[in-house]
Amino acid sequence: MSNHKRPEVDARLARVEGHLKAVRTMVNDDRTYPEIVHQIAAVRASLDGIIDVIVEDLVEDCVATAKKGKSVASTVVELQQVVASSR
Repeated sequence: MSNHKRPEVDARLARVEGHLKAVRTMVNDDRTYPEIVHQIAAVRASLDGIIDVIVEDLVEDCVATAKKGKSVASTVVELQQVVASSR
């Protein structure tokens, strides 16, 4: 992962971590099922956003590699694997 995306990913992960702790508290406080599920769905959406940032970084890396005239085959395979595993 490139250094310019790392702080954004780290900040997003910290928010997700805090959100998950809040969900755990909700479960322990016997909050309603709909409230808990709604918050878990929000965590999942946040994780999807993190995946988007990582994939965007990988695409940028692939384009940069191509612009340098280097082979992008391994980066394209990596991109395909990342996208496939994120589904």
